[in-house]
Amino acid sequence: MLQAVEAETTSASGSTLGRVHHVAVLVRDLEAAVRLFRDALGLPLEAIKEIPADGVRIAFLATGKSKLELVQPTNASTGVARYLEKHGEGFHHVCYEVDRLADTLARLSSAGVELIDAQPRRGAEGPVAFIHPRSCHGLLVELIETPGGPAWEALGYP
Repeated sequence: MLQAVEAETTSASGSTLGRVHHVAVLVRDLEAAVRLFRDALGLPLEAIKEIPADGVRIAFLATGKSKLELVQPTNASTGVARYLEKHGEGFHHVCYEVDRLADTLARLSSAGVELIDAQPRRGAEGPVAFIHPRSCHGLLVELIETPGGPAWEALGYP
């Protein structure tokens, strides 16, 4: 039987998952979803962005110390569009902050965790990488490096 224990603040390598940066929801109509979450539920809209490289439009809405990311596919050939077609609207992934994304990916890989992205890549709000759901009990996990970390400079962020 598993027992709850007080969590360590860092792993042996000095890296750990931080706060939940955002939770992502797939939607068919971004504007309608924004109207619901902003106007009816009162979440402040931070930004709407086109991400051509990923074939999506996204909206970030603030909710406490985290965010809600609404994701609408713009290209039917992407994995996100296929997922929406197969599973419908709803929860897509959770994103955690990490201090040093490349180091975290190396540690996870050496531990046998299946990565979608072996190296940090550009994301809407900073360097990101995804962990495959097969390694996370069916959960798609995104990691984002905290602002100012080494991947920010390496990927040309301001």
